Amino acid sequence: MSLVTVLCRPQDIVNVAGVIRVMKNFGLRDLRLVAPAEYDERRIEGIAHGSADVLKRVAMFDDLDGAIQDCTYVAGMTGRQRAAKRNVLRPRPAAEEILREAAAGTAAILLGPEDRGLSNDELDRCHRLVTIPTSRYQALNLSHAFAVMAYELHVAGGADTLKAPRRRAPAATAGQLERLFGDAERALDAIEFFKTRNPEYVMRTVRDLVHRTPLDAREAKLLRAMCIEVVRYLERVGVR
Repeated sequence: MSLVTVLCRPQDIVNVAGVIRVMKNFGLRDLRLVAPAEYDERRIEGIAHGSADVLKRVAMFDDLDGAIQDCTYVAGMTGRQRAAKRNVLRPRPAAEEILREAAAGTAAILLGPEDRGLSNDELDRCHRLVTIPTSRYQALNLSHAFAVMAYELHVAGGADTLKAPRRRAPAATAGQLERLFGDAERALDAIEFFKTRNPEYVMRTVRDLVHRTPLDAREAKLLRAMCIEVVRYLERVGVR
């Protein structure tokens, strides 16, 4: 896959560093800078810690045409309204399209300067425009807008699933739950919880809570141990 990020005439080195940090967060490697107002690797690395590997791959260009000449697809991010609405996508569907194009050739995500964004001439070079829906104030910070797009690319690339626990415990059996309820009732009785409450109603509510969860065998065992220890502690200190 060949996917590059292109910043056209960025004005603030802090925003450049912010984009580089986002690239590091979401596994994007190649940044192309078009006529940046300032550029200092040491300062950027001081802002975006741990980004040395991304900084080594930064490429500089004098103009946009040079930066995208090898690209087969360019997605320009903009908050500006265009007449050709059919050519505009939100970040989520755009991410899927960008990844498809990056698998076939070199795809670019293009962002403009912080004050005015991409010009009409620069937008005309884009195969697709991407806009992020906001409230009344349309302008997003450069690195924030890029973070939204980078996140959607990360998810579209298959990173949206949570890691499973190292050892998945089986579901708690009815027998394990009954032992838990028995230990819970004894613990509540030991601390005189039922002094002004109906034990039957309380334990029925406890059952409802547990059944709604539901617990796995490891969780049921832990809760049982907690209940048993309450009773044992009270016996040790002579309360019971």
